[in-house]
Amino acid sequence: MIGPQARSAAAAAGGTPPINPLLDAGEDYPFVRLAELRRARVPAGIEAIDFSVGDPRERTPEFIRDALRAAVPDVSSYPATVGLPELRAAAAGWLSRRFGVATDPHRELLPVNGTKEGVFLLAFAVIGRSATRNVVVIPSPAYPVYASAARFAGAEVHVVRLRREDGFRFHTGLVAEDIWRCTALLWLNHPHNPTGAVLDRAALGAIANHARQHGYWIAADEAYADIYFDEPPRSTLEHGTENVLAFHTLSKRSAMTGYRSGFMAGDARLIAALARFRPNVGVATPDFVQRAAIAAWNDDAHAGRQREVYRAKREVMLRAFVERGWTVEGSEATFYLWAPVRGGDDVGFVERLLEIGIVATPGSFLGAGGEGYVRWALVPTLERCREAAARLAGFES
Repeated sequence: MIGPQARSAAAAAGGTPPINPLLDAGEDYPFVRLAELRRARVPAGIEAIDFSVGDPRERTPEFIRDALRAAVPDVSSYPATVGLPELRAAAAGWLSRRFGVATDPHRELLPVNGTKEGVFLLAFAVIGRSATRNVVVIPSPAYPVYASAARFAGAEVHVVRLRREDGFRFHTGLVAEDIWRCTALLWLNHPHNPTGAVLDRAALGAIANHARQHGYWIAADEAYADIYFDEPPRSTLEHGTENVLAFHTLSKRSAMTGYRSGFMAGDARLIAALARFRPNVGVATPDFVQRAAIAAWNDDAHAGRQREVYRAKREVMLRAFVERGWTVEGSEATFYLWAPVRGGDDVGFVERLLEIGIVATPGSFLGAGGEGYVRWALVPTLERCREAAARLAGFES
């Protein structure tokens, strides 16, 4: 209840109604800034080839689109917050086949509207107004939503700069003990966007054990687990679900970014809390999208074909880089190439690329530790990658 004195003071104050300072004064989302650069720099009449946003241009497999079309109902209804039981079972089945992980699809798994929804909501579920543990640890460079979500939830953000000498791999020794004592949540993105670095099974186990010893949650963003070119990346869930929540999505694996379908799996305590929280902010994806997702999670062959397409594009761009004398670092998995820039001016380098109609992402747009690098997302078609390679032949770096 608002007391009479507070009401009187508010009425007397008048003036402009408030806006959350995080919206009123915050920086634009990095890809909004990049779009502005693109509009300013790409010459008229040149069709840009876009390696910036991780939005694959491959066709969604036909059997997935067929499942979607067949499931569109005559009468539309709200989908259940917890999703269709068949979807939860399909996701659990994929976890079992892919990682050898057994999860209870009813207690340890929850569908989300693409993992971005789950990523944003998680900090609100684990940070309370009077929490003594209010720190979110974020290895950087990183997906920008980890930090923005934490700040909206009122958390303190502790950025950990990943080091080139560590191969851009996170380990708990990079964070001071007094920080861990205040930590509620660690974001562990593996395979890593933007660097493509991969943690081995032992490293994942060490981090999981540390979380249980120190009493914080691990949010394991494993969106790129099915995009690799050598050994398949492992999952944090292989070391048990206690204190762990893993995120998986069909966006990259199945070329389904616009379908907005993924899931969270892990500790039953946190899944139950999120299931209680989500009805306040939204519902699951439509049932007909869930039917398409069921088809996708139940099929592994198309993911292998997608990998081969990424491999072909990767080879085209790596050859173009070698011809220019450029190198890549990390880049073991994901569809990203993480390339250092001569002279270290990543924004200036991208601006010059824009002048020949090629769009890539300055590493500094992705946070501390990204300075001096450019992220190339292998999302244009193979034909367009070949065209980009031809344009690069005359590029002065």
